[in-house]
Amino acid sequence: EIEDDVAGATFMAAGGSAPELFTAIIGVFIAKSNVGFGTIIGSAVFNVLFVIGACAFFSKELLVLTWWPLARDCTFYTFHLVMLYVFFLDQKIALYESCLLLAFYVMYVLFMKFNARVETWFKTRVLGKKDFDKVSRFERQRSEAKEAALAAASVRSGNRVSPMRQSSVKGLAKQIHRSGSRTGLSAPSASRAT
Repeated sequence: EIEDDVAGATFMAAGGSAPELFTAIIGVFIAKSNVGFGTIIGSAVFNVLFVIGACAFFSKELLVLTWWPLARDCTFYTFHLVMLYVFFLDQKIALYESCLLLAFYVMYVLFMKFNARVETWFKTRVLGKKDFDKVSRFERQRSEAKEAALAAASVRSGNRVSPMRQSSVKGLAKQIHRSGSRTGLSAPSASRAT
């Protein structure tokens, strides 16, 4: 089982960036032009600004973004862009420079593997916070509400769900609905499941 952060940094990132990779390869090695560098920088700006904005705009549920993933990814991204700028000052990327860029990406993926531990360490040791579990509680409630809504939808559609599962889903949905109304969070899909 792979963690969401690692999957996002590897498989999903590779899938999303595959078109620009092939455009850069064709531009550099076949067309012998600088379209590769411009494509990489332009695509990165498009991904950071437009894709995130469009996802938030068209989302049907509240998207929660905490400061940690934003600060983490912006730090890595800024450092990587500085490396790219320094390496590109002589208008060439040498083999050792490309190896360093790839090594930095591998370091990012390894960091993502231990992201939860690093976040906990940073927030408790560096910032001295003790009560940062609120976001993870909200995420748990949201995933439980989704599970309850899916189970209720399968019950309504006639799929077989055990009576024990039905009662646990209904109880869970009621609990999420009550805690959502106390905290100001709404769980409309969970309330429909009751």
